[in-house]
Amino acid sequence: MLLSSNLAPRAQYYPYIDGLRALAVLSVLIYHLHGPWLPGGFVGVDVFFVISGFVVSASIASFKGQGIWQFLTFFYARRLRRIAPALIVCLLVTAVLTGLLIPPSWLSAENQKTGLYAFFGLSNFALAKSGRDYFAPTTDFNPYTHTWSLAVEEQFYLVFPFLFLAWTRGGRGRALSAALVAGTLLASLGWGWWQSQASPVQAYFLTPSRFWELAAGVLLYQLISHSSQRIISSKHASGVRGIFGAVSLLSILAAFAVSASTRFPVPGVLPAVIGTLGVIWSLHHHPELKRLHGLLGNRSLVFVGRISYSLYLWHWPVFVLFRWTWGLESLLPRVLAIALAFVLALASWRFVENPIRYGRGLSRIPQGAVIAGSLLVVTVGSLGAKVIADNQHRLSFSTVSRNPEIWYPHVSPTNVEDPDCNAEPERQTIAGGRLLIYSPKGCVQPRQLSNSSIYVIGDSHAMAYEGLLKQYAIHRTTRIYAYTNGGCPFISLQPSRDLDDARCRHYTDAALSDLQTRLRPGDVLFLPSLRLPRFSDQWIYFGQEQARSQMFGARADAGRRRSVAFAVATLRDIAQRGVHIVLEGPKPVFEAPPFRCADWFNRANPICAPGFSVPRSLLDAFRQPVLQAFERIAQQVPDVSVWDPYPLLCPEEQCQAWRDGQPLFLDGDHISGSGNKLLLPSFTEAMDARLGIHSRAAGR
Repeated sequence: MLLSSNLAPRAQYYPYIDGLRALAVLSVLIYHLHGPWLPGGFVGVDVFFVISGFVVSASIASFKGQGIWQFLTFFYARRLRRIAPALIVCLLVTAVLTGLLIPPSWLSAENQKTGLYAFFGLSNFALAKSGRDYFAPTTDFNPYTHTWSLAVEEQFYLVFPFLFLAWTRGGRGRALSAALVAGTLLASLGWGWWQSQASPVQAYFLTPSRFWELAAGVLLYQLISHSSQRIISSKHASGVRGIFGAVSLLSILAAFAVSASTRFPVPGVLPAVIGTLGVIWSLHHHPELKRLHGLLGNRSLVFVGRISYSLYLWHWPVFVLFRWTWGLESLLPRVLAIALAFVLALASWRFVENPIRYGRGLSRIPQGAVIAGSLLVVTVGSLGAKVIADNQHRLSFSTVSRNPEIWYPHVSPTNVEDPDCNAEPERQTIAGGRLLIYSPKGCVQPRQLSNSSIYVIGDSHAMAYEGLLKQYAIHRTTRIYAYTNGGCPFISLQPSRDLDDARCRHYTDAALSDLQTRLRPGDVLFLPSLRLPRFSDQWIYFGQEQARSQMFGARADAGRRRSVAFAVATLRDIAQRGVHIVLEGPKPVFEAPPFRCADWFNRANPICAPGFSVPRSLLDAFRQPVLQAFERIAQQVPDVSVWDPYPLLCPEEQCQAWRDGQPLFLDGDHISGSGNKLLLPSFTEAMDARLGIHSRAAGR
């Protein structure tokens, strides 16, 4: 095996490169702290991409070994020593803090997966598959979101050495390598341009539409190296070069200020990429441009540039953890978050990055051993992060994580008399959604299933009743079919949500088609949904005025008329088959999410400020149009009734999200595990009446 110390000299140091890195990382940091301060700051990542392509080419261009294997081990050992140590430490610490402080929820649903993928340089795939736009506010609550750019670089490095190998051979090999780099650059640029319009989320996160940015840095290095001997230095040429470099730097700064998320990454990223290429072309091997070198090479910028990798790694999880706990909306937490990010970055740079990257003892380890050891550490680190995530309910500081049966509706309480008896669902896929089939399993005294079944169609608000459905399936020996697809309600009386969304209509049509093949006379179709506008979501407060504009007025009335017509046309055929249709009355909605405010470390978060009490009179007014719509449906569809949980959830003049110290709601509008327990007797009575099983239930 070859040693890392005898293949190539340490690359020459260029202070202006660290100056550019500093501008890039500071722009990203400011954007992530508060986007409006620097609306285009996110393109700092694209500046990093170009720099990385250029620097990695310069660092291995002097490779002196022979053979593909020597070159590959040399390259990958260097990259792993540069990237892996600080990344793994950051991911593990973030996994611990996430497990301690961030409870499971829809808002955090992608966090664990993204973190585990990040160990292997694949987090951009997890983020792209989630469908959550980088610019959506929900992205700000995933402490691993920023690793997408590292994943792009790591995936680029899987291809780069095969494009660059011929360059190290000299002669015609250099022309061949440049041609390969240019070809892949153009292909990636074209793909990115098309993908930015056709599928912006995938275009933003995935490597094929970003490859060209790193390749541009590589090609620039090759062009500079090829033409450096023919450049004739003169005062006039230096002046032109200096002007070009200054304009290029201004292009980068302008991109930080004005870049927008539309038409991104291509063509939106072009000013930042072209500007970075221009600055490097102007300054590389041109010390006579003293003003530009002095500007980008000043001590402060260079220092930030040197710690830029660790600062990029640490700033984002620090900001996200502040958002989950204290908040990041006011001056003091922002100052503290920045200070903590710098402290952690300095510690990482001093005690992790530099010792492993430049340590003399480690430089003598064979390249193959460096690669194997790095992969082993990555694997062990990912397993450690998974163990932390799987045991979050034991380790967490959060009362939400430690008491899942109180907070989460899918966690059913254990039957002390028959602990093995459960109704965990059988899962099937219907047009991209799920069909969950609940029926009793493992019970000591098996009983014959009821001849009639209950069917449910809806989104997360239907599944917020999962605990209740499981308990009913067990206690009444009834099979329950639940068709669900996140974000796709059914008869919510808000047509923008369940009529005008093509994806949801496709799923709903498929679910109805499957349901029609199963329904029998005497069955029940239960239709829960969020039918009031939200006052808040898990990450933001909307306010009452926005809710009023959605609920009242000519446009809202017209929308409900459309929804009523759809409901009548859809439900009439089902009812005529002898199926009992039960609509869920509108539940209370609240202005703050209880699960975000349940602990000492998050109660002061600004998301909690609106409180957990809403006047009943206000909600009565919001409910009235929905109840009137129910009446119109019942007048045209036989055997339609309403099960209304509202009186139980709001028995007094003020509706409360908490009762007797326990949450009735997980967030501003989803029922909690405790809420399910409270509503179970009422739901049981309502379903028993429709299924006609009073006497059978009493006989048991």
